[in-house]
Amino acid sequence: MSYELQVNGKRHRVDTDADTPLLYVLRNDLQLNGAKFGCGLGQCGACTVMLDGAPVMSCIVPVSVVGKRPVRTVEGLGTVDKPGVLQQAFIDEQAAQCGYCIAGMIMRAQALLDKHPAPTDAQIRSHMMPNLCRCGTHMRILRAVRRAADTLRGQAGGGRS
Repeated sequence: MSYELQVNGKRHRVDTDADTPLLYVLRNDLQLNGAKFGCGLGQCGACTVMLDGAPVMSCIVPVSVVGKRPVRTVEGLGTVDKPGVLQQAFIDEQAAQCGYCIAGMIMRAQALLDKHPAPTDAQIRSHMMPNLCRCGTHMRILRAVRRAADTLRGQAGGGRS
């Protein structure tokens, strides 16, 4: 079956089975390899992307349910040469150790900051809880999210007259 997806602001047509996980389409058909296959059961968060602004575990989202809702992956936040604010905060805080969970962590954090630009530490912890980091860089990840929130608030305030 053929599906038209909007991913990172671009339209893509893919031919696949209705029950194919969105993760497989992103990685295999669109060569967007930021989201990782971790557990395949929606329990670890390594595959987290945003679907219509909400974080979802793409390993358990069939492509057939995406419809016209926009998909955003870590590749849609910035580039190697010009990382997005949140990506830069993760770099600055050295939040990645092995790096496997980081794309999913960044996407979950981006969804939080899009809805709550000034989250409390408790909100950050609660929102990030579904995603697992086996290396134990949780404190650095929390600092990176706080840093990005502070940066974004500074940018918003700096542009006003």
